Amino acid sequence: MTTATAALCHGHGKAFTFEQVQLADLRPDELRVRIVACGICHTDLAVRDGQLPVGLPAILGHEGAGVVEAVGADVTHIAPGDRVVMSFNSCGQCPNCADHAPTYCYDFFAHNWSGARADGTATVRGDGGAQVNANFFGQSAFATHAIATVRNVVKVPESAAAVPLTILAPIGCGLMTGAGAVLRSMKVRADLPIAVFGAGTVGMAAIMAAKIAGAHPIIAVDVNDDRLALARELGATHAFNARAGAIDSIRALCTQGLGYVFDTTGINAVIQDAWNLLAPRGIAGIVGASDPADLLTFNEAAFMGGGRRVMGILGGDSDGEGFLTELIEHHLAGRFPYERLIEVFPFNQIEQAIAASESGKVVKPVLSIGQE
Repeated sequence: MTTATAALCHGHGKAFTFEQVQLADLRPDELRVRIVACGICHTDLAVRDGQLPVGLPAILGHEGAGVVEAVGADVTHIAPGDRVVMSFNSCGQCPNCADHAPTYCYDFFAHNWSGARADGTATVRGDGGAQVNANFFGQSAFATHAIATVRNVVKVPESAAAVPLTILAPIGCGLMTGAGAVLRSMKVRADLPIAVFGAGTVGMAAIMAAKIAGAHPIIAVDVNDDRLALARELGATHAFNARAGAIDSIRALCTQGLGYVFDTTGINAVIQDAWNLLAPRGIAGIVGASDPADLLTFNEAAFMGGGRRVMGILGGDSDGEGFLTELIEHHLAGRFPYERLIEVFPFNQIEQAIAASESGKVVKPVLSIGQE
């Protein structure tokens, strides 16, 4: 077993605690990664606050990046010493995984949120031997070391050898989700208008991707004027404050309606207002974490007659290595300058990093956990 230091989440209003844990021996398809950095994502905070069914206390963190220390017997394309980024896990065998759509894995919960391997065995134990809830998104990267599998680890291409892992780490979830929603899920077409509701990490990634896709106009909507200003710098052609008549402003700007709406807020009233802006055949993509009891209401005639669509999106329809490598290449070419969203915090300042995110001061906090 390998000893690691992990930050354990105990729930809303409770501080993370740093504890010594033991990682299990590797299975043939697994890898042990020494974590260098990990982004903090809204999903981590949703688990902390009891909005997602993950048992606590738990080791969270699912935007990890690091250096491979050891590999299982069946791992052939990744070797010790390789720099890697990590993302969600999947079974690799269900109909959706077989169709290159692993974000919709039939067994997603067991492989990502169950607190253990899909078969129930522990990847992490405490000093006393008791099982610790871990394997979050197949990694649990709020720790100095993590176990992952060949399905959720991507080797950093040689072209990005000079890019620090503190910059590469967050590409595995929020950035992937926002960019993938535009480039893969909705397949945004050039010269059609898009409005992005919420200018956090996911929304900013969508705005940058919309620029790559050639959408026009690209409209950012948020309540934070500083984030709206940054959205303009990253690709938005227009930015409207949601508290100042944004819906009317969009309607006046795009008189024929929007080709695409992308919601990251998870607020049903926002989604419904945005949906009503769609042009015929327009698509509303939604990724926000909504209250499980919330429902959406649309006019049936407008929904059917206009060929409008509502699309739930997970992970930006990413297929893992293919899309993450594509995003890294966009970054290297200057088309996806997401480094402007990042502020790096020492691992022991995880509480300060979360506070900076929740206050809106920092779009994407990244924890520096180890040396490259």
